[in-house]
Amino acid sequence: MTLPRVLTVAGSDSGGGAGIQADLKTMLALGVHGMSVLTAVTAQNSTGVQGAWELPVAAVRAQYRSVVDDIGVDAVKTGMLASAELVEEVAELLAGTDAPVVVDPVGVSKHGDPLLAASALDTVRTRLLPLATVATPNLDEVAQLTGVHVESEADLRRAAAAVLSYGPTWVLIKGGHLPGEAVDLLTDGTEELLLRAPRYDNRHTHGTGCTLASAIASQLAKGQSVPEAVTAAKEYVTGAIAAGFALGAGIGPVDHGWALRNQAGPGTPAA
Repeated sequence: MTLPRVLTVAGSDSGGGAGIQADLKTMLALGVHGMSVLTAVTAQNSTGVQGAWELPVAAVRAQYRSVVDDIGVDAVKTGMLASAELVEEVAELLAGTDAPVVVDPVGVSKHGDPLLAASALDTVRTRLLPLATVATPNLDEVAQLTGVHVESEADLRRAAAAVLSYGPTWVLIKGGHLPGEAVDLLTDGTEELLLRAPRYDNRHTHGTGCTLASAIASQLAKGQSVPEAVTAAKEYVTGAIAAGFALGAGIGPVDHGWALRNQAGPGTPAA
């Protein structure tokens, strides 16, 4: 048996709810082989990020080459890249890799802690986003990257156009911060898909962005089209949010293993 190979290039969350840990859990749940390139180490728990230390560029490059040159890769997901230097290096590595790329332009944590230097924003716009098969910004990241502030569902199309102007093939604007249903807009500038899901009364949503991007990469690695991959990933993360659980004194994580314990399968919230 050969499993699709998915590589996450991201930071570590010591609390296990987001970052590399969330990515690998998601990949396992969705039946692909997860691999990792660590870009930063964080001291992080349910209440916030207490510290963050980026790895040297050489260490990131060595990890990437070690995995890709020997094992190969069917899709790549990027998360926390911290600095302009790391973004530059990762962009150069991705440019030489023949695989779909999901870019989660992580700017701040769930608790509002900065995870990307302001000086790196222009490098994300000009070097990383043009390489993205799918970019997955949330509304705060849209504002950070483009200056467009989304106040309602009607603003999603304008936000998508602003992100697409930087060159990704597709963009998924995540509207989870809007009131009402959790609605996301997927578009390549021509084709458009609105993805809706019920909003669950559950505050334990740590790791949603990492989980969604990793789920998209996992489905792309299986050979699905972008609309198919994003639709399946949205179903998976919706179930994970519904099953999110308390951990520590703050915001707990989504449940990456919910579908493995729920015979109804992805798309059905855990009991």
